Amino acid sequence: MFEQLQKLESRYEELEKLLSSPEVLSDRQGSNKLAKELSGLKDPVALFREYKQTTKEIRELELVLGEKHDKEFLELVKKELEELRDRLKEIEEKIKVAFTEKDPYAGSDIIVEIRQGTGGDEAGLFAADLYRMYTKYATNKSWRVELMSATNNESGGLKEVSFSVKGKDAYGRLKFESGVHRVQRVPTTEAQGRIHTSTATVAILVEPEEVDLVVDPADLRIDTYRSSGPGGQHMQKTDSAVRITHIPSGVVVACQDERSQLKNKNKAMRVLRAKLLDAKQEAESKKISQERKSQIGSGDRSEKIRTYNFPDRRVTDHRINFTTHQLESVLEGEFDEISDALIKAEREQKQKNR
Repeated sequence: MFEQLQKLESRYEELEKLLSSPEVLSDRQGSNKLAKELSGLKDPVALFREYKQTTKEIRELELVLGEKHDKEFLELVKKELEELRDRLKEIEEKIKVAFTEKDPYAGSDIIVEIRQGTGGDEAGLFAADLYRMYTKYATNKSWRVELMSATNNESGGLKEVSFSVKGKDAYGRLKFESGVHRVQRVPTTEAQGRIHTSTATVAILVEPEEVDLVVDPADLRIDTYRSSGPGGQHMQKTDSAVRITHIPSGVVVACQDERSQLKNKNKAMRVLRAKLLDAKQEAESKKISQERKSQIGSGDRSEKIRTYNFPDRRVTDHRINFTTHQLESVLEGEFDEISDALIKAEREQKQKNR
Protein backbone atom coordinates (compact mmCIF):
# COMPACT_ATOMS: atom_id res chain seq x y z
CA MET A 1 0.00 0.00 0.00
CA PHE A 2 2.83 2.41 0.87
CA GLU A 3 4.57 1.62 -2.40
CA GLN A 4 1.38 2.71 -4.15
CA LEU A 5 1.33 5.90 -2.07
CA GLN A 6 4.93 6.62 -3.07
CA LYS A 7 3.90 6.30 -6.74
CA LEU A 8 0.89 8.55 -6.16
CA GLU A 9 3.11 11.20 -4.56
CA SER A 10 5.51 11.04 -7.52
CA ARG A 11 2.57 11.40 -9.92
CA TYR A 12 1.21 14.32 -7.86
CA GLU A 13 4.55 16.16 -8.10
CA GLU A 14 4.70 15.38 -11.84
CA LEU A 15 1.20 16.82 -12.34
CA GLU A 16 2.12 19.98 -10.44
CA LYS A 17 5.04 20.55 -12.82
CA LEU A 18 2.94 19.77 -15.89
CA LEU A 19 0.20 22.19 -14.85
CA SER A 20 2.73 25.00 -14.50
CA SER A 21 3.90 24.43 -18.08
CA PRO A 22 2.62 26.96 -20.67
CA GLU A 23 2.35 24.18 -23.29
CA VAL A 24 -0.03 22.15 -21.11
CA LEU A 25 -2.05 25.19 -20.00
CA SER A 26 -2.64 26.16 -23.63
CA ASP A 27 -4.55 22.89 -24.10
CA ARG A 28 -7.70 23.65 -22.12
CA GLN A 29 -9.27 20.19 -22.38
CA GLY A 30 -6.02 18.39 -21.54
CA SER A 31 -5.17 20.70 -18.63
CA ASN A 32 -8.69 20.28 -17.17
CA LYS A 33 -8.22 16.50 -17.21
CA LEU A 34 -4.82 16.79 -15.46
CA ALA A 35 -6.23 19.26 -12.90
CA LYS A 36 -9.03 16.80 -12.09
CA GLU A 37 -6.46 14.00 -11.63
CA LEU A 38 -4.37 16.26 -9.37
CA SER A 39 -7.43 17.09 -7.26
CA GLY A 40 -8.17 13.38 -6.83
CA LEU A 41 -4.64 12.72 -5.53
CA LYS A 42 -4.56 15.64 -3.10
CA ASP A 43 -6.08 13.92 -0.03
CA PRO A 44 -4.17 10.57 -0.17
CA VAL A 45 -0.87 12.38 -0.85
CA ALA A 46 -1.48 14.76 2.09
CA LEU A 47 -2.13 11.73 4.35
CA PHE A 48 1.03 10.00 3.11
CA ARG A 49 3.14 13.08 3.79
CA GLU A 50 1.63 13.40 7.28
CA TYR A 51 2.40 9.71 7.85
CA LYS A 52 6.05 10.18 6.85
CA GLN A 53 6.44 13.29 9.02
CA THR A 54 4.85 11.61 12.07
CA THR A 55 7.04 8.51 11.60
CA LYS A 56 10.14 10.74 11.45
CA GLU A 57 9.16 12.53 14.68
CA ILE A 58 8.57 9.18 16.44
CA ARG A 59 12.04 7.92 15.44
CA GLU A 60 13.68 11.14 16.67
CA LEU A 61 11.93 10.91 20.05
CA GLU A 62 12.88 7.22 20.38
CA LEU A 63 16.53 8.25 19.97
CA VAL A 64 16.07 10.91 22.69
CA LEU A 65 14.80 8.22 25.09
CA GLY A 66 18.09 6.37 24.68
CA GLU A 67 20.07 9.42 25.77
CA LYS A 68 20.82 10.67 29.30
CA HIS A 69 18.30 13.26 30.46
CA ASP A 70 16.58 14.12 33.72
CA LYS A 71 13.54 12.04 34.67
CA GLU A 72 10.99 14.86 34.25
CA PHE A 73 12.14 15.57 30.67
CA LEU A 74 12.03 11.87 29.73
CA GLU A 75 8.47 11.62 31.06
CA LEU A 76 7.44 14.46 28.76
CA VAL A 77 9.14 12.70 25.84
CA LYS A 78 7.28 9.46 26.63
CA LYS A 79 3.95 11.28 26.77
CA GLU A 80 4.59 13.01 23.43
CA LEU A 81 5.72 9.71 21.91
CA GLU A 82 2.52 8.01 23.03
CA GLU A 83 0.43 10.79 21.43
CA LEU A 84 2.38 10.53 18.16
CA ARG A 85 1.92 6.74 18.03
CA ASP A 86 -1.84 7.16 18.53
CA ARG A 87 -1.83 9.77 15.78
CA LEU A 88 0.08 7.42 13.48
CA LYS A 89 -2.60 4.72 13.98
CA GLU A 90 -5.31 7.24 13.07
CA ILE A 91 -3.45 8.22 9.89
CA GLU A 92 -2.98 4.54 8.94
CA GLU A 93 -6.74 3.97 9.31
CA LYS A 94 -7.51 7.02 7.17
CA ILE A 95 -5.11 5.75 4.50
CA LYS A 96 -6.82 2.33 4.53
CA VAL A 97 -10.22 4.00 4.14
CA ALA A 98 -8.90 6.20 1.31
CA PHE A 99 -7.68 3.12 -0.55
CA THR A 100 -10.82 1.12 0.21
CA GLU A 101 -13.02 3.90 -1.17
CA LYS A 102 -10.90 4.49 -4.28
CA ASP A 103 -13.22 4.56 -7.25
CA PRO A 104 -12.02 5.15 -10.81
CA TYR A 105 -14.92 7.54 -11.37
CA ALA A 106 -14.61 9.48 -8.10
CA GLY A 107 -14.95 13.17 -8.81
CA SER A 108 -16.74 12.60 -12.11
CA ASP A 109 -19.70 14.66 -13.27
CA ILE A 110 -22.89 12.65 -13.77
CA ILE A 111 -26.11 12.54 -15.76
CA VAL A 112 -29.25 11.48 -13.89
CA GLU A 113 -32.03 9.86 -15.88
CA ILE A 114 -35.49 9.35 -14.32
CA ARG A 115 -38.33 7.48 -16.06
CA GLN A 116 -41.87 6.78 -14.92
CA GLY A 117 -42.47 3.09 -14.29
CA THR A 118 -45.63 1.16 -13.46
CA GLY A 119 -48.64 3.06 -12.14
CA GLY A 120 -49.75 5.28 -15.03
CA ASP A 121 -50.12 9.01 -14.34
CA GLU A 122 -49.26 8.53 -10.67
CA ALA A 123 -45.88 7.06 -11.71
CA GLY A 124 -45.24 10.19 -13.76
CA LEU A 125 -46.07 12.40 -10.78
CA PHE A 126 -43.67 10.34 -8.64
CA ALA A 127 -40.93 10.72 -11.30
CA ALA A 128 -41.47 14.50 -11.05
CA ASP A 129 -41.19 14.27 -7.23
CA LEU A 130 -37.86 12.45 -7.57
CA TYR A 131 -36.60 15.05 -10.05
CA ARG A 132 -37.51 17.81 -7.59
CA MET A 133 -35.88 15.87 -4.72
CA TYR A 134 -32.55 15.45 -6.53
CA THR A 135 -32.43 19.04 -7.77
CA LYS A 136 -33.16 20.28 -4.24
CA TYR A 137 -30.41 18.03 -2.89
CA ALA A 138 -28.02 19.40 -5.52
CA THR A 139 -28.93 22.97 -4.52
CA ASN A 140 -28.28 22.15 -0.86
CA LYS A 141 -24.82 20.86 -1.88
CA SER A 142 -24.10 23.87 -4.15
CA TRP A 143 -23.85 21.57 -7.18
CA ARG A 144 -24.70 22.79 -10.67
CA VAL A 145 -27.71 21.20 -12.39
CA GLU A 146 -28.38 21.44 -16.12
CA LEU A 147 -31.55 20.06 -17.69
CA MET A 148 -30.73 17.87 -20.70
CA SER A 149 -34.20 16.72 -21.82
CA ALA A 150 -37.69 16.22 -20.40
CA THR A 151 -40.98 14.72 -21.58
CA ASN A 152 -44.15 15.53 -19.65
CA ASN A 153 -47.24 13.36 -19.35
CA GLU A 154 -50.86 14.54 -19.46
CA SER A 155 -51.22 14.73 -15.67
CA GLY A 156 -48.37 17.20 -15.26
CA GLY A 157 -45.87 14.52 -14.26
CA LEU A 158 -42.79 13.37 -16.16
CA LYS A 159 -42.52 10.45 -18.55
CA GLU A 160 -38.76 10.91 -18.43
CA VAL A 161 -36.16 13.52 -17.59
CA SER A 162 -32.37 13.72 -17.92
CA PHE A 163 -30.15 16.30 -16.22
CA SER A 164 -26.47 16.70 -15.51
CA VAL A 165 -25.02 17.31 -12.04
CA LYS A 166 -21.58 18.86 -11.57
CA GLY A 167 -19.94 19.40 -8.19
CA LYS A 168 -17.70 17.97 -5.49
CA ASP A 169 -18.75 14.44 -4.43
CA ALA A 170 -21.83 14.46 -6.71
CA TYR A 171 -20.92 11.01 -8.06
CA GLY A 172 -19.95 9.63 -4.64
CA ARG A 173 -23.23 10.78 -3.10
CA LEU A 174 -25.61 9.84 -5.92
CA LYS A 175 -24.08 6.69 -7.42
CA PHE A 176 -26.27 4.50 -5.18
CA GLU A 177 -29.52 5.93 -6.59
CA SER A 178 -29.67 3.67 -9.67
CA GLY A 179 -32.60 1.27 -9.58
CA VAL A 180 -36.37 1.13 -9.03
CA HIS A 181 -37.88 3.59 -6.54
CA ARG A 182 -41.35 2.67 -5.27
CA VAL A 183 -44.00 4.99 -3.82
CA GLN A 184 -47.01 3.96 -1.73
CA ARG A 185 -49.62 6.70 -1.33
CA VAL A 186 -53.18 7.79 -2.05
CA PRO A 187 -53.25 9.54 -5.44
CA THR A 188 -55.02 12.91 -5.62
CA THR A 189 -57.29 11.40 -8.29
CA GLU A 190 -58.37 8.50 -6.05
CA ALA A 191 -61.79 9.31 -4.60
CA GLN A 192 -62.04 6.25 -2.34
CA GLY A 193 -58.71 6.89 -0.62
CA ARG A 194 -57.05 3.63 -1.58
CA ILE A 195 -53.26 3.38 -1.39
CA HIS A 196 -51.63 2.83 -4.77
CA THR A 197 -48.14 1.54 -5.48
CA SER A 198 -46.24 3.15 -8.36
CA THR A 199 -42.63 3.11 -9.47
CA ALA A 200 -39.99 5.17 -11.25
CA THR A 201 -36.54 4.10 -12.39
CA VAL A 202 -33.38 6.11 -11.80
CA ALA A 203 -30.10 5.71 -13.68
CA ILE A 204 -26.89 7.44 -12.58
CA LEU A 205 -24.55 7.75 -15.56
CA VAL A 206 -20.95 8.94 -15.34
CA GLU A 207 -20.39 11.74 -17.84
CA PRO A 208 -17.04 11.02 -19.51
CA GLU A 209 -14.73 13.65 -20.96
CA GLU A 210 -14.57 13.63 -24.75
CA VAL A 211 -10.95 12.48 -24.55
CA ASP A 212 -11.92 9.56 -22.28
CA LEU A 213 -14.55 8.08 -24.59
CA VAL A 214 -14.16 8.81 -28.27
CA VAL A 215 -17.20 8.12 -30.48
CA ASP A 216 -16.56 7.52 -34.17
CA PRO A 217 -18.80 9.88 -36.19
CA ALA A 218 -19.17 7.10 -38.78
CA ASP A 219 -21.06 5.07 -36.12
CA LEU A 220 -23.74 7.75 -35.72
CA ARG A 221 -27.00 8.48 -37.51
CA ILE A 222 -28.24 11.99 -36.75
CA ASP A 223 -31.84 12.96 -37.52
CA THR A 224 -33.42 16.38 -37.03
CA TYR A 225 -37.12 17.10 -36.60
CA ARG A 226 -39.47 19.78 -35.31
CA SER A 227 -39.77 20.02 -31.54
CA SER A 228 -43.15 19.20 -30.02
CA GLY A 229 -43.00 22.19 -27.67
CA PRO A 230 -45.62 24.80 -26.74
CA GLY A 231 -47.55 26.52 -29.54
CA GLY A 232 -48.25 30.19 -30.19
CA GLN A 233 -45.32 32.54 -30.47
CA HIS A 234 -42.98 29.91 -29.03
CA MET A 235 -43.82 27.26 -31.62
CA GLN A 236 -40.70 25.88 -33.31
CA LYS A 237 -40.55 26.85 -36.97
CA THR A 238 -37.27 25.01 -37.62
CA ASP A 239 -36.13 21.41 -37.22
CA SER A 240 -34.16 22.08 -34.03
CA ALA A 241 -34.81 18.75 -32.26
CA VAL A 242 -32.06 16.15 -32.63
CA ARG A 243 -32.13 12.36 -32.46
CA ILE A 244 -28.80 10.49 -32.44
CA THR A 245 -28.57 6.73 -33.01
CA HIS A 246 -25.35 4.88 -32.17
CA ILE A 247 -25.54 2.19 -34.84
CA PRO A 248 -23.22 -0.48 -33.29
CA SER A 249 -25.04 -0.51 -29.93
CA GLY A 250 -28.52 0.64 -30.99
CA VAL A 251 -28.55 3.34 -28.28
CA VAL A 252 -30.86 6.22 -29.23
CA VAL A 253 -30.79 9.66 -27.60
CA ALA A 254 -33.05 12.63 -28.40
CA CYS A 255 -32.97 16.23 -27.25
CA GLN A 256 -35.42 19.03 -28.12
CA ASP A 257 -35.43 21.43 -25.17
CA GLU A 258 -33.10 24.01 -26.69
CA ARG A 259 -34.18 26.26 -29.59
CA SER A 260 -30.77 25.79 -31.19
CA GLN A 261 -30.16 22.59 -33.16
CA LEU A 262 -26.45 22.76 -32.28
CA LYS A 263 -27.16 23.01 -28.54
CA ASN A 264 -29.57 20.06 -28.74
CA LYS A 265 -26.96 18.05 -30.64
CA ASN A 266 -24.24 18.83 -28.07
CA LYS A 267 -26.51 17.83 -25.18
CA ALA A 268 -27.58 14.64 -26.95
CA MET A 269 -23.92 13.72 -27.54
CA ARG A 270 -23.16 14.18 -23.85
CA VAL A 271 -26.00 11.84 -22.88
CA LEU A 272 -24.95 9.34 -25.57
CA ARG A 273 -21.36 9.21 -24.31
CA ALA A 274 -22.63 8.68 -20.75
CA LYS A 275 -24.89 5.82 -21.89
CA LEU A 276 -22.07 4.16 -23.85
CA LEU A 277 -19.74 4.40 -20.85
CA ASP A 278 -22.49 2.96 -18.64
CA ALA A 279 -22.88 -0.03 -20.97
CA LYS A 280 -19.10 -0.53 -20.92
CA GLN A 281 -19.04 -0.40 -17.09
CA GLU A 282 -21.88 -2.93 -16.90
CA ALA A 283 -20.07 -5.34 -19.22
CA GLU A 284 -16.83 -5.02 -17.23
CA SER A 285 -18.50 -5.44 -13.82
CA LYS A 286 -20.18 -8.67 -14.91
CA LYS A 287 -16.75 -10.13 -15.60
CA ILE A 288 -15.43 -9.30 -12.13
CA SER A 289 -17.46 -11.20 -9.53
CA GLN A 290 -15.47 -9.84 -6.60
CA GLU A 291 -16.26 -6.28 -7.65
CA ARG A 292 -19.96 -7.14 -7.81
CA LYS A 293 -19.78 -8.51 -4.26
CA SER A 294 -18.38 -5.20 -3.01
CA GLN A 295 -21.33 -3.20 -4.37
CA ILE A 296 -24.41 -2.23 -2.41
CA GLY A 297 -27.12 -4.09 -4.32
CA SER A 298 -26.65 -5.52 -7.77
CA GLY A 299 -26.69 -2.16 -9.56
CA ASP A 300 -29.36 -3.61 -11.85
CA ARG A 301 -31.88 -1.04 -13.12
CA SER A 302 -34.67 -3.54 -12.39
CA GLU A 303 -33.73 -3.93 -8.71
CA LYS A 304 -36.18 -2.34 -6.26
CA ILE A 305 -33.92 -0.27 -4.04
CA ARG A 306 -36.17 2.05 -2.03
CA THR A 307 -39.78 2.54 -0.89
CA TYR A 308 -41.37 5.89 -0.04
CA ASN A 309 -44.42 5.12 2.13
CA PHE A 310 -46.63 8.19 2.66
CA PRO A 311 -49.12 6.80 5.25
CA ASP A 312 -46.24 5.90 7.62
CA ARG A 313 -44.02 8.86 6.56
CA ARG A 314 -41.37 6.20 5.98
CA VAL A 315 -38.48 5.82 3.55
CA THR A 316 -36.79 2.40 3.46
CA ASP A 317 -33.66 1.46 1.53
CA HIS A 318 -33.99 -2.28 1.01
CA ARG A 319 -30.32 -2.94 0.18
CA ILE A 320 -29.10 -2.06 3.68
CA ASN A 321 -32.39 -2.36 5.61
CA PHE A 322 -32.23 1.31 6.52
CA THR A 323 -35.41 3.19 7.48
CA THR A 324 -36.09 6.81 8.32
CA HIS A 325 -39.44 8.39 9.19
CA GLN A 326 -38.43 11.78 7.76
CA LEU A 327 -40.26 11.33 4.44
CA GLU A 328 -41.06 15.03 3.94
CA SER A 329 -37.47 16.09 4.63
CA VAL A 330 -36.10 13.46 2.24
CA LEU A 331 -38.38 14.64 -0.57
CA GLU A 332 -37.20 18.20 0.14
CA GLY A 333 -33.69 17.07 -0.74
CA GLU A 334 -32.39 16.33 2.74
CA PHE A 335 -31.22 12.74 2.41
CA ASP A 336 -27.62 12.86 3.61
CA GLU A 337 -28.73 10.43 6.34
CA ILE A 338 -29.52 7.84 3.64
CA SER A 339 -26.43 8.50 1.50
CA ASP A 340 -24.18 8.44 4.62
CA ALA A 341 -25.61 5.03 5.55
CA LEU A 342 -25.03 3.70 2.01
CA ILE A 343 -21.44 5.04 1.90
CA LYS A 344 -20.72 3.43 5.28
CA ALA A 345 -22.25 0.10 4.20
CA GLU A 346 -20.18 0.07 1.00
CA ARG A 347 -16.98 0.81 2.94
CA GLU A 348 -17.67 -2.02 5.42
CA GLN A 349 -18.49 -4.42 2.57
CA LYS A 350 -15.25 -3.61 0.75
CA GLN A 351 -13.18 -4.02 3.92
CA LYS A 352 -14.85 -7.39 4.50
CA ASN A 353 -13.97 -8.50 0.95
CA ARG A 354 -10.33 -7.42 1.10
